[in-house]
Amino acid sequence: MRSGRGVDVRGLFISIEGTEGTGKSTQVRLLADDLRAAGRRALVSREPGGTAFGRTLRGMLLDPAAATIAPWAELFLYLADRAQHVREVILPALERGEWVICDRFSDATVAYQGYGRGLDVAFIGDASDRAAAGLVPDLTLLMDFEDVAEGIGRARRRQQEDGSAGVEDRFECEDLAFHRRVRDGYRLLAAAEPRRFRLLPAHLASEEVHRLVLDAVACLPGAPALAPGA
Repeated sequence: MRSGRGVDVRGLFISIEGTEGTGKSTQVRLLADDLRAAGRRALVSREPGGTAFGRTLRGMLLDPAAATIAPWAELFLYLADRAQHVREVILPALERGEWVICDRFSDATVAYQGYGRGLDVAFIGDASDRAAAGLVPDLTLLMDFEDVAEGIGRARRRQQEDGSAGVEDRFECEDLAFHRRVRDGYRLLAAAEPRRFRLLPAHLASEEVHRLVLDAVACLPGAPALAPGA
């Protein structure tokens, strides 16, 4: 989109990352609500599943019946989801000047399939960059929860409440060692890119975490004044 002065205006892209049960979805929703209340156009999406094609892949990837899927097959399905998602949803929204808030993006693939599954991290980074057409979030909020077992417990309680238990819980069925590797991978990614990542303590109450989210977003160029529940 163009401003009144004829200067190109690109929207901003925020990804929210974390292991299971860290409250990502809650923070995505709260941030989008606050941005809209402040007069910004905010698009919420997720990976996998941000397109019709992606929703088909999501069903395949998160179904506990797919427990035997090979790690490399899993990786390429996530990359296929990203390639479609970026080109069909995210880039067009950014070009329209919208803020895009995504529940997981490229860092999740490196953390889960790279550090979690033990696949080649450098290869995944390069392949994901190509799938994403070089797109990198302007800000990545990492919901960090040291007690991954409690995080799994939170996720399972949420699934019981929303009826998704036994439907989209393949990763919750992984052992704790897997989830600890994923968390460690996320923290390594955050340490390598401190300007892009903001590490947030997910064990705090959601209201406290949300205040930290707004503090981080306030540092972005062109960010509006935001207040919780504005």
